[in-house]
Amino acid sequence: MKFVSIQILFFLLVVSYSHAQTYVGIQSTNARLAPLIKGGEDTLRKQFEAKGLQWPAKYIYMRSFKYEKELEVWVKNDIQDTFRLFKVYKVCRTSGKMGPKRRQGDMQVPEGFYYINGFNPNSNYHLALGLDYPNLSDRLKSGASDLGGDIYIHGSCVSVGCIPILDNQIEEVYMLAAISRQEGQDYIPVHIFPIRYNLENSAAFLKNQIRDDKDWARFNEQLRSSFDYFEEHHRLPVIAVDSRGDYVIK
Repeated sequence: MKFVSIQILFFLLVVSYSHAQTYVGIQSTNARLAPLIKGGEDTLRKQFEAKGLQWPAKYIYMRSFKYEKELEVWVKNDIQDTFRLFKVYKVCRTSGKMGPKRRQGDMQVPEGFYYINGFNPNSNYHLALGLDYPNLSDRLKSGASDLGGDIYIHGSCVSVGCIPILDNQIEEVYMLAAISRQEGQDYIPVHIFPIRYNLENSAAFLKNQIRDDKDWARFNEQLRSSFDYFEEHHRLPVIAVDSRGDYVIK
């Protein structure tokens, strides 16, 4: 079976995106960012110190859970380190239902494995971090001619397919992402799951949702395999996409 590396795919997508949008780092003189940077870095530094974490974080990883309405930020400072949890943010608004996003206008929040591919300090939703939806799996799995796009983690607590948090929270997440990018993390992974698979009530809810859909159930097991690996190791698995669009977790 033919495999396509997700890392290679995302490298191409990020490079192509950069031609259209210049990266806005932590040293930005953007009028909206300037006051946030001035006080925000000190606030984050104190939070890191209180949790025994090294500041600044050179690597971050985010994962979001649709059913529990949560966004986690994990951090580390050496490529060989395991990730440690920094903070859990409440996702304050949702749209759609359980299951992946497969077309424009379905109101769905995507499910799967993504990377941040854009920083927008001038967003109508305060600040916004773009996700590279649709990825290769989405493209291969969808039968739609228009899969949609413009999926973000952003502020303002409104959503149609995005992951919204409060304005003061997106300021923290945006700054952490900008710093890690400036420190050299080219690909900031964002994994979106339907549920926390280790919670009994959540697992029972999802099982009821997918019981009559074999394709959805197979896709869900692929997501769960990645979740389980990270829960055990606090490291990210190697993820590939096969010729059918299925995720392969190694």
